[in-house]
Amino acid sequence: MLKEKFFWPHMKKDVQRFCSRCIACLRAKSKTKPHGLYTPLPISISPWVDISMDFILGLPRTQRGKDSIFVVDRFSKMTHFIPCHKVDDASNIAKLFFQELVRLHGFPKTIVSDRDVKFLSNFWKTLWSRLGTILLFSTTCHSQTDGKTKVVNRSLGTMLRAILKGNNKKSWDDYLPHVEFAYNRVVHKTTKISPFEIVYEFNPLTPLDLLPFPDMAFFIHKEDSSKAEFTKKLHEKVRDHVQSQTEKCTKYNYNGRKTKSSSMKGIRFGFTLGRIDFLLKESPNLVLEEMGLSKSSRE
Repeated sequence: MLKEKFFWPHMKKDVQRFCSRCIACLRAKSKTKPHGLYTPLPISISPWVDISMDFILGLPRTQRGKDSIFVVDRFSKMTHFIPCHKVDDASNIAKLFFQELVRLHGFPKTIVSDRDVKFLSNFWKTLWSRLGTILLFSTTCHSQTDGKTKVVNRSLGTMLRAILKGNNKKSWDDYLPHVEFAYNRVVHKTTKISPFEIVYEFNPLTPLDLLPFPDMAFFIHKEDSSKAEFTKKLHEKVRDHVQSQTEKCTKYNYNGRKTKSSSMKGIRFGFTLGRIDFLLKESPNLVLEEMGLSKSSRE
């Protein structure tokens, strides 16, 4: 975001050095753990056509008794963090889905999800079959099919830890809108573009943009013909970046790991149920730690 408004020599190094000395940032960073082999999903073709959905467990109970779920667009990487109750059944989750997602982006064609009981209910499967939506289930002990949700899980934990430093950790749901806006406003590592710009074709204003800078041309909407061409080129650019990043991740994750052949052809599989744990005591290492399931079940 600094690059949009400012420039000075060695700016990237200065920012990295500043962040590396930030105690709150260092404490908030999550540790990455090795997982199984990377099995990437097909690259999506446009925003909010193919999505990933996951529940975050282990969050402190808020005054409103909320847990959280998040929904990720696999094309733009835009994310919505939706607070909910841990005990909500499938009908309540479906209602939240309509209120918070469908009203903004319409119905997706495919959904990647873990095997949560909420998704396995007959009501949930019947609902999606009637809407013509395919629900792609993934196994409970392999987190590489849709690594995007794991990345978002870690990012949410890191951002909440930084924001809640010294504050009431049971008020985390009050900060979800701030976290969501910040996550969708910054340039994504995979697409090289912010999720907001991919979906809306411009970045929404921030407090920095309210300062009296002379150039506001970036916020002016384009003519219909040029806008259509801009959108087409933007989506092509995003797909190229996603493909490149997927190939890099696949090569990196395969390095030094053994592959196992499988007789299951034509089946997409591979995701775990995410968890974030808050540790309420102060520690340099600590407050939220992402955990996976330790017990594997294979059929």
